[in-house]
Amino acid sequence: MRKTVFLGLLVVLAASVGMGLAAARQEQAAGEAQAISWDNWRAAKLKAEEYDNGGKFVEALQYYLEYARQAEGLGQPELVAWGKNNAAYMIIKMHKQDPTVDLAPAKKFLDEALAIAEATEDCKRVLATNMEYVKLYLKQLD
Repeated sequence: MRKTVFLGLLVVLAASVGMGLAAARQEQAAGEAQAISWDNWRAAKLKAEEYDNGGKFVEALQYYLEYARQAEGLGQPELVAWGKNNAAYMIIKMHKQDPTVDLAPAKKFLDEALAIAEATEDCKRVLATNMEYVKLYLKQLD
């Protein structure tokens, strides 16, 4: 009986250590930002679109934010505006599936994108449409 309890404790301890190491590796990988480059911008754009088309909106949101970060580093404010718009739109898509999804982060991204003077007219039009949706639902919560 003691052997069984001891072996059980060893298994639990080993599993705990293994999970802790895996979590530490994940945090380290998340903390390492991609270098700024056109290749990394294109890769983020492709991954975002792939996840968006696959209905994986959380993953797409993360890649659209990376797209915007890359664009900012490349000195491309018009692309930053599109990236933030697309990130906000992923939150809107999540909200359409589940109305309990908080739209406040989407509003923040849209506000930031609307403040970019270099945003194209087409982008500003899409931003305004997305902002109307967000404000409508945020107003209902007030």
